[in-house]
Amino acid sequence: MTHKVFVYGTLKRNEPNHHWLTNPDHGSGKFLAEGTTKSKYPLIIGTKYNIPFLLHSPGDGHHVRGEVYEVDDTMLSKLDILEDHPNYYVREIDDIVIKLDSHEEIVKCWVYFLKNFRPELLSKQQFENYSSSGSHGLRYLERSKRDPNDNYYPQVKK
Repeated sequence: MTHKVFVYGTLKRNEPNHHWLTNPDHGSGKFLAEGTTKSKYPLIIGTKYNIPFLLHSPGDGHHVRGEVYEVDDTMLSKLDILEDHPNYYVREIDDIVIKLDSHEEIVKCWVYFLKNFRPELLSKQQFENYSSSGSHGLRYLERSKRDPNDNYYPQVKK
């Protein structure tokens, strides 16, 4: 079975975790199109590791830009491990607008949201489009370079 997944952060092309989607050991992942959330959401960068979070606060923020991939069950399960679903991020179906040649289409995609987040995160700078090397200067720190004993979850979760 295949699934559509919308990625907005480090899984996008030219971002630090994109290799997860291209590693055949993780299953199949195929780029379909660039897309934008139909609803507005706050996309922020948080923790000392500069992790991008899509806060589940519909109507706030921007129509977030990202990419849509078609993945198999194996890849989806690997993405769940990366995103620590459902303990940290929560994967939900949402409407994504994609551009196809001369028209737009709305597709249902899995999206990884941060729910039960600390309310003060809504006051952080919000982005329409994420890049680890963006002008914000908040470069993402990959898991392999982090302190494995550091529990950063309380910095963002209630």
